[in-house]
Amino acid sequence: MSGADTAWILTSTALVLFMTLPGLALFYAGLVRAQNVLSVLMNCFAIACVISIVWLVAAYSIAFGDGGGAQQWWGGLGKTFLSGVNIDSVSGTIPESLFFMFQMTFAIITPALIVGAYVERIQFSFVLVFSVVWVLLVYAPVVHWVWGSGFLADMGVIDFAGGIVVHVTAGVSALVLAMMLGKRRGFPNELQPPHNPGMTMIGAAMLWVGWFGFNAGSALAADGAAGMAMTVTHIAAASGAIAWSVMELVLYRKASLIGAVTGMVAGLATITPASGSVGPIGGLVLGLAGGVICFTVTQMIKQRFKIDDSLDVFAVHGVGGALGTLLAAIFVSTALGGNGLADGVTMGGQLGVQAVGIIIVAIWSAVLTFIIAKLIGTFVKFRVSEEDEVQGLDLAMHGERGYHNL
Repeated sequence: MSGADTAWILTSTALVLFMTLPGLALFYAGLVRAQNVLSVLMNCFAIACVISIVWLVAAYSIAFGDGGGAQQWWGGLGKTFLSGVNIDSVSGTIPESLFFMFQMTFAIITPALIVGAYVERIQFSFVLVFSVVWVLLVYAPVVHWVWGSGFLADMGVIDFAGGIVVHVTAGVSALVLAMMLGKRRGFPNELQPPHNPGMTMIGAAMLWVGWFGFNAGSALAADGAAGMAMTVTHIAAASGAIAWSVMELVLYRKASLIGAVTGMVAGLATITPASGSVGPIGGLVLGLAGGVICFTVTQMIKQRFKIDDSLDVFAVHGVGGALGTLLAAIFVSTALGGNGLADGVTMGGQLGVQAVGIIIVAIWSAVLTFIIAKLIGTFVKFRVSEEDEVQGLDLAMHGERGYHNL
């Protein structure tokens, strides 16, 4: 056990939880109508609470257990309630209890990301039930496939910190839920603008800081890999914000605060899977690519396909995570400043592996999300009434107001 590694992962765990509470909660809350600000905060907070318990009860075991004869597909239930784990148990050079906590914060933020797809029109009870089942059936198995010695790991998929595991699962599931749930009243032409861009910027700043734990912490050590992961993460965040703002300036002649912080998140989502494999050039190019491509897909989803993915979860996280996963196969090259491909692996071969991983996880996430939502919808109401949507979910769902002068 390494004291230095343990201290860094303790810090990283706090940073990743900081991404959800309060970072993501404030980021999303500022983007909705004033009548729904508490609803968004409550969704993020409640998900953090319930998924913490689900991770303890079974999800950690499904993700990181040995799985027995089915090791390629799931980890089994041998580590439910952290069975067999004590203060002397280690995972690499850190206590296993700390590894459990670090991975719990990933399990918390992933379903919380999906919140952005269904804000302002979903039943709170549905959010809780869906998030629990989704983590058990979608997220935890994918974690095992990629990070827990499953079949995608054996294929050699590069996903350092969650481009597939976090962003593709959340992004694709968000798109499916948005399509199933339907549009908000007035979409797309009569929606009110974000009620508090300043709140969103504060949340985005917290995400930026917390993401250092997300990516650099995934090295699971206080070493050069963590240092480079932090470096490329910061570069990608900055270049993503710049790219998005330039796109706005070219098309609309104005660069918005909301656009800049959204571009930052797109850059972060794009660098996430590659952050342990690429160098500074890769961080710069992936950030720029994430800003431009995620901006373009955002416009397409809302304007061309008329899908009300309210806060652009699929376009920013799903597309950004998939893009970074693909580009990791290119910028891992030593000629471009990366760590280099595995022995005997060509760039084209690695690109194929990356694409297969994305496709498998995207299909799994989409199909399971549809089935889970349909089944839960038979006994838990999915969408709020039109009256509740007009009034706002703060009062309708929680009996409180975010602002008393409404």
